[in-house]
Amino acid sequence: MPALQALIFDVDGTLAETERDGHRIAFNQAFAEAGLDWDWTPELYGELLKITGGKERIRHYLDRWQPEAPEVEDQKAWIASLHAAKNARYHELLHGGHIGLRPGVERLLLEAREAGLTLAIATTTTPENVLTLLRCTLGEESIGWFAAIGAGDVVPAKKPAPDIYTHVLKELQLEPEVCLAFEDTAAGLKSASGADLATFITQGYYSRDHDFTGAIAVLDGLGHEEEPCQVISGPDYLAPAVRLEALVELHASQA
Repeated sequence: MPALQALIFDVDGTLAETERDGHRIAFNQAFAEAGLDWDWTPELYGELLKITGGKERIRHYLDRWQPEAPEVEDQKAWIASLHAAKNARYHELLHGGHIGLRPGVERLLLEAREAGLTLAIATTTTPENVLTLLRCTLGEESIGWFAAIGAGDVVPAKKPAPDIYTHVLKELQLEPEVCLAFEDTAAGLKSASGADLATFITQGYYSRDHDFTGAIAVLDGLGHEEEPCQVISGPDYLAPAVRLEALVELHASQA
């Protein structure tokens, strides 16, 4: 196995636990502002997360749970406006300090930078959401840490399709065997694996019961001294906190 050169991160649920306490709340706020009495509870949102992409999630909700939704002249444009309003509320939550990085994420990013590894992002969330999360948690300069940020509608097919990872690999001009992907869902694993990437899973709130067959390791997080991680699948040396040297060893063992 060639030496590890790059770490590629998903965002929602991987870098930060944004779904339940960020996007879900922002969706509900946007619905209320639009005069809709929709309430996406934590349980319902877990079901909706099976659909990747915010606009796609709204459309699926309309089809399955709201067949008598308001009649609009252009449903596509109406959904896009709801999604845009959601993103605005989400940014307010970020700027208010209500959403932080998952434990261990900042440490691992800094270790990778110090070691000279390339960092990248591959996500279905919008570029604006990615940049705002980075600015609000790591500072403006952190945007420059990432050699490629693949996000939103930059590719036509979203996860679990491999397109976003294929796009990022092309941007990085790297082969998949020198990279390691970080995901938190089965759809994300399928997306990264479809691009021939070894994939490291940190389970999120909504993905504890997902099938992660094929991942090189499955943990409940990256861990830190006050909150050690638990290894669900993979070598014990990854606990109590995932360090870069352990990832290098894990990656090399895949040969």
